[in-house]
Parts: sequence; C-alpha cells; structure tokens
Amino acid sequence: MELRQVRYFVMVAQELHFGRAADRLHIVQSAVSQQVRRLERELRTELFDRSARQVRLTAAGERFLPEARALLAAEERARAVVAELAVARATTLRLGTSTGLGAHLDRVLDALAGTAPEIGVELVAGRTQERLDRVAARELDAAFLRGEAADAGRDGLRYVPLWQDPLVAVVPARHPLAASPGTIALADLAGVPLVLTDRRNNRALVDLVVTACHTAGFEPPPGPRYGSLDDTLTAIGACGSAEGMWTVVYEAHARRLSTPRVAYLPFRNPGMELTTYLAVRRTDPPPGLEALLRACATRAATADPGS
Repeated sequence: MELRQVRYFVMVAQELHFGRAADRLHIVQSAVSQQVRRLERELRTELFDRSARQVRLTAAGERFLPEARALLAAEERARAVVAELAVARATTLRLGTSTGLGAHLDRVLDALAGTAPEIGVELVAGRTQERLDRVAARELDAAFLRGEAADAGRDGLRYVPLWQDPLVAVVPARHPLAASPGTIALADLAGVPLVLTDRRNNRALVDLVVTACHTAGFEPPPGPRYGSLDDTLTAIGACGSAEGMWTVVYEAHARRLSTPRVAYLPFRNPGMELTTYLAVRRTDPPPGLEALLRACATRAATADPGS
C-alpha cells in the first residue's frame, strides 16, 4: 500500500467523483482511477461502488476511510517533526553573557545540550546596556542580566528570573578574617579600602554593595581602581598590610578563580546577592528560546545551594 494510493482514495471519497478528485489533485483522471484500482486489488476488496451513475463508497470503503485519514494525518505529523528538527539543526542561539556566570552557565549549556543537542550556542560578551541594546535590535537572541530588571530600561523586552547569585568578599589571604572559616559581617571590613568597578560598568553590583555598607553603619573608603578583575585580585593579594583592600565577586565565579594569595569569604549579612535574569524580546521569540528557558529551569532545579 502506497501513501499516494491512500491519498487518492481519500480525495475520491470526499468528492465522490473521479474527475473532480483528479482536478483537485492536479493529475489526470486515469491516474487516479488506476491507483485506486491497485489499492483495491491489494486490499482484495472494492472501496467504491461504480455501478450507479454516482460513485459511492462500499461498506468496506466506509470502514476504511477514517483509517485512511488517520494514516495521512500521521504522515503529516511525521513530516512536521522532521521539518522542526531541520529548523532546529539550523538554529544557533546568540546569547549575551557577562563575567562571573561561572558554573551557572556551564550547567545551562550542559542541560541544553542534553535536551536539544541540535541547537548551537554562540556566546557574546559585553556590558549590560550593550547586551540589552543588541537583544532589542535582534542582534542577540537573549542576554543574561544581573540586578533589578526594572532598572534595565528597555521597552519591548521581558526579564525572566533565573537564580540568585550570592556575593563573597575577597581579602588578602593573610587577613585576620581569613584565618577563621565561616561567614563574615560587612562591619568587619569597615575602614578597609573597597575596590569596585565604575558604577557605569555594573550599576546593580556597585549600588548593592555600597547600600549594604551604609546599612551596616559605615562608609567604605574607596580603594584604587584597576583595569581588570585579575589585576584587582593580584593587587589585593600583594597588599603590604594584612588588612589591605577588599572587593566582592560572585560566589559562582570565585570557584573558578585560582589565586592563592587572596581568600573568598561569604557574608552573613542578608541580601548580599543579585538575581540573574534572562532578557528576551516580548514578541517574535527566536527558535530555540523555549529549550533555553527549560535548560535554565533545569539548572535552577539541580544546582547545589549557593552554586
């Protein structure tokens, strides 16, 4: 039995006329009649009563018709699945990322590769506003964003909350606080110069840390600024005094930083964390976005606390 024969049979059953069926199939009537006859010979029964002036379905034809339609519907579903896979294979998600995602990003990409291996990923680094601009301009499909989504200031975007990113303090390895394991209080760092990036580079992080210090009862003296995080960590580790300087990094990123001359200390102050969001367009989402969101949800569900 060929699907072509089944398709011709269904069309004749709908029209109850071989000529009209042929017109709708855009082939000659003789081809339709020939293929239906072959189908009847294979099934060893007549599907149409051709004895009257009007073509009619036989009892066998009546019983066969719904099954034939189901067969053709299954064919369409099979074709649709293959077509979707073909589109997905051609899909590459362009994702805006930032420093410090650490194991979070690894887990998202692992989950995506496990559930949708046909989707490629292109990672594009950049400052927060640059990433959001590129999502709005359709140059990126989505972008990771930390901080308050309400501050992002981009019409046409929505912000999907993903997970919390705790902060840890970075102090010289010989700092007195580094000698005792456990959490520290922000007030323990009062009077020690604080090294932070320019606010324009990471407004959410800078505002969080400065506000938390004020809440803890002190104004952190500003430390020198360096060109990169690596330079900052090197300078903190090389401080001549034990107390030296301090900064903050995301806990997930700290696990990637192998700098033995500094120590990473978690805070016991509440609120020393930022929410990570995925910024996406409100309309016309790119292919593969739902798979990415599922991968992000998988990461959030399976990650260890604080990772």
